[in-house]
This record gives sequence, structure tokens and C-alpha cells, in this order.
Amino acid sequence: MNGADIDYAAVFQAFPGMVALLTPELVYAEVNEEYVRASGRPRAALIGRYLFDAFPDNPNDSTATGARNLRASLMRVLDTGERDAMALQRYDVESPERPGNWTERYWSPVNAPVLGPDGRVVLLVHRVEEVTELITARGGPGGGRARILEAELYTRARELQDVNERLRQAHAREREVALALQEAMLPAPRPVGHHPAAVRYRPAVGALNVCGDWYDLVNLPGDRIGVAVGDVVGHGLRAAGVMGLLRSALSAASLVAQGPAQALEALGLYARSVDGAESATAVETHIDWDTHTIAYSCAGHPPPALLHTDGTVEFLDRATDPPLGARPEPVPRPEAAVAFGEGDTLVLYTDGLVERRREDIDTGLARLADSLAHHRGTAPEPLADALLHDLLPLGGATDDTALVVVRL
Repeated sequence: MNGADIDYAAVFQAFPGMVALLTPELVYAEVNEEYVRASGRPRAALIGRYLFDAFPDNPNDSTATGARNLRASLMRVLDTGERDAMALQRYDVESPERPGNWTERYWSPVNAPVLGPDGRVVLLVHRVEEVTELITARGGPGGGRARILEAELYTRARELQDVNERLRQAHAREREVALALQEAMLPAPRPVGHHPAAVRYRPAVGALNVCGDWYDLVNLPGDRIGVAVGDVVGHGLRAAGVMGLLRSALSAASLVAQGPAQALEALGLYARSVDGAESATAVETHIDWDTHTIAYSCAGHPPPALLHTDGTVEFLDRATDPPLGARPEPVPRPEAAVAFGEGDTLVLYTDGLVERRREDIDTGLARLADSLAHHRGTAPEPLADALLHDLLPLGGATDDTALVVVRL
């Protein structure tokens, strides 16, 4: 039997554990037979119903936290796109035959995402292992031990929940500090010569995903400007600090370098001395209005996009090289140049704008090209907003995004 012959719907129904599929709104989309049997609810009473209408917390128990803990886990999966295994939960269930009568149940849930082509969570897999019989066994020689086990497991579960909550709060505080640091070190939007430009920075969703994305614009001698974006591997305060060092170093190097390749060579040497700068990526461009050319060099970074006035999009990918500090010995970096016409638009960005899980980057680049062509002729500020609207998931991306748009 090959994959095409497998009836996955039948496999889902025959799965020996309790499994439910939930929409991002936490509404039952499907349940398997074991879920129906163990929950004591017919399938028709679940499908299309909000999870916590079907299984609310026991209103007679002020310490009941099962629903609240489960909702927090599901929201984490929606926010991060990552699987979440919960601690053992006491979750009382109301008898469908005797409303008002609640039965003490113990469940061990695991929640996992199902991602769509755009990387967004389209379904949640909610799997439950019930251990009520193990926890609440009474009578016989092992009854006393079972009650001790119950108390110990419940206590440990509550302790783990408390620890998880403290960790969540600590991560949230770190995220706030890292964001403040990142925003303080990124240059404020300002005119670059007499050329209109727009910049955007969008942090990732989730407490752990504040990364080291950055941008920079600097006036160069003559009718020229330097525009760069970069991305530091890692997250949190450390990544934000490394980001600030690399951005400042590249800004200074751009002022004295003969071109973008030389500026990146200097940055690569500097990155080798900065802990946490390993494998950082960057792209540097020098725009010259006297010659109507863009010189550029990429260090492991997605290529800039040049939107021409006729709606065609050209990716600047003829001068690509490994990330900063990737080679054991420094070597000259490649540099290329491309001509532009009046009214063209240059767009630099970090990978959060185009990359999605389980998707080739060419798909993301094609989406970017389509969006640029659709919005051709749009001024930099509204164009930047349109690109973020078109390309970022509705719930936010799981990676930071930096974006620079320059009208040429």
C-alpha cells in the first residue's frame, strides 16, 4: 500500500487516543471515535461548538484552572506555531445526563499546529491522554498509594504551572526590554538627501522571538546614500545588543569604504571579534543619482528588490556571499551594479518578510514581486504599509521584519 491508498480519515477515527481538531477560533472541526467515547459527548454535540462551551471549568470550584490553562496552551501554539505539551491537568467535567453534577477527571493534553501554505496556523491538533483511573483509584492494597500519587502529581502539576507562569512573565519582561533597546538603537526615520524613503520594523510574535533585525540609511559624499539591512542570529537582549554594534560599525564603514563590498569586508572582520555576531547576515547598497546606478553586495542575505516603473521586479542577486565571519580567512567580497530609472523603487528587507516554515524561499520572493508590481507607482510610506499587509501573516510572523523602501 502506498500513501495514495491510505484513508487518512479512517486512520484519524481509529487512532487509539483522544484527538480533536480545532479551528483557530477554538471551535471543534472534527473529533475521533475515542474522543467521543471518553468525553461522554456525541459527535453532534461537539462539532461546530466552542471548546470551552463544551468543557467549561467547574463553577463550584474556585480553584479550577483546567480551562484557563488549556486556553493559554492553545494560544501559545497559535502565536508561535510550535507544539505545546501541558502538565497534568485536573479538569472536572459536567455530566451530560445530570446537569450540575461534575466528575473529577485528570487529563494530559498535547497541542500541535497544522500550518497552511503561508505558514499560518489553520488547525490545532488537541490530543488528550486520560489518566483519571490511575489517579483516583481507591480501595484494595494499592488504594492508599494511589491517593498519595494523586496528591503528588497534582501538587507537581500546580508547581509546574506556577513555574511556567513565572517564566512567561520573565520572558515578557525581557521582550519589552529588548524591544525598547532595539527601537532605541535603530535610526529614527529621517530624510536621506532629497529622496523619499520609508522604514519599518515589526517584531515577531511570542515572548521568545525578539531578534536582531536592523536597517540603516546614511548620506554619502555627492548625491549618494548608503542603505543596508541585516539580521543577527538569536533572540532577546543579546541579539538586540549585537545588532546595535553591527549596525553602527557598518554605518561608519560605509562612510569611508570605496563601495558596499569593502564596507561588508570591514564589517566581517569586526563581527569576528563580537560574541554572538557569528553567521549574521547583511546587504549593503550604495545608490548614486549622478550615475543612476546601485552598487550592492550581499552577505548571506535575501536579495534587494528593484521595482521598475513598468511594474517589472529585478532581484539584485549577482553579488552574494556567505554570512559575516563564515569563512576561516577573510577574502574580498563580490560587488555588482545595476542601472535604475527615475521613479524606480528599491526595497531592502529581512527574511521575516518572505520566509515561511516548510516553504521554499522562492515562493516568498514571488509573493514580494507580485505585491510590488500590484502597488507600483505607490509612494514609499504607503508602499511599506502595503507590503507588510500583503506579506505578513494576520496573527504576526514568528520572525522579526525590517523593511526599507527608497524612491529613486
